[in-house]
Amino acid sequence: MIYVFLATGFEDIEAIAPVDIMRRAGLEVQTVSVTGDRVVTTAHGVGIVADILLQDADFSQAEMIVLPGGLPGSTNLDACRPLTEAIVRHREKGGAIAAICAAPLVFGHLGLLKGHRATCYPGVEPELKGATCTSAIVEQDAGIITGKGPGAAFEFGYTIVDFFLGKGASQPLRQGMIYQELVGG
Repeated sequence: MIYVFLATGFEDIEAIAPVDIMRRAGLEVQTVSVTGDRVVTTAHGVGIVADILLQDADFSQAEMIVLPGGLPGSTNLDACRPLTEAIVRHREKGGAIAAICAAPLVFGHLGLLKGHRATCYPGVEPELKGATCTSAIVEQDAGIITGKGPGAAFEFGYTIVDFFLGKGASQPLRQGMIYQELVGG
């Protein structure tokens, strides 16, 4: 199971596009509200209905924990102690993690990026404690996937698909969604 965690103020496209891409690829994905309510308001005022609440997530079944960015969504995720504690336990067991935009700050604050390459929204780099920050659209390093920002949402989703299904597995999706035509290649 891939869990995508939603906090008030998350960046709409950074959650919805990757979830859509992962589900198109046949991956098992659930969105999880950390607010105590299944309806979570995005950074742009859209109410999104999460599949489950945080207390209903079975972390023993988690293959990956995904954090969409945006503000104040990222700082709200960072302030959610039950989530951050679960992320640490998940990573200690070798579980994969992914975050985009400002959300890699959660992993940085937890010390999970030390010695790893990571990317994030420009200006968030100081929060990625111990990471080698790059300007890449998406970085993948030792079970950690990070994305730069809203414009990277598709590539972030495709990278997660390739992580689970193998390099190039996202190619049919890229073509079917007209992505290759837009970005070339």
